[in-house]
Amino acid sequence: MPTRRSVLIAGLAAAVASPAGARARLGEDGLYHFDWYLESFLDIADDIAAASAAGKRFVILWGLKGCPACRRLHEVHLADPQTEAFIRANFEVLHLNILGQRPVTDVDGAKLGEKAFAARYGILGTPSLQFFPETAEGLAAKAPAAREVLRIPGLPEPAAFLQMFKFVREKAYERGDFAQWAAGRS
Repeated sequence: MPTRRSVLIAGLAAAVASPAGARARLGEDGLYHFDWYLESFLDIADDIAAASAAGKRFVILWGLKGCPACRRLHEVHLADPQTEAFIRANFEVLHLNILGQRPVTDVDGAKLGEKAFAARYGILGTPSLQFFPETAEGLAAKAPAAREVLRIPGLPEPAAFLQMFKFVREKAYERGDFAQWAAGRS
């Protein structure tokens, strides 16, 4: 059985081997995949801790087979070399299927299939992204949606999409909401 360390090393090797701007591939599950997406044992607390240890933030990307906006996300937004490079350098992205059945362990120890996990957090459509704090400490005591620092429901335009990742990376959510932050930057 692979250890977390071996999985992380394999992920780092893949990140070095694949240059920014690589195309997404359509997997057998019908979801688009990049080789730099997080390979995970689907334990959210562990994934948050591992991302933090690597100097990155943890984000869940929700997708669905046949989703036109998911396709656009992968073929336009994430195909932009600047956007991809920023996300790869600063985030660990776990891609989950909103209708999937793989078991996910939440920060409070609850084990749910992907579909039930999405419902628990109120994820209603795809693509959706959930950004989590740097540590899982104290998250188990919060309601699921209160565990996030930002959610992107749907697909904003490419420039706003990248700005939302920068907002989280800068921890600007500690000072206000995204709209206020974005207005101050223009």
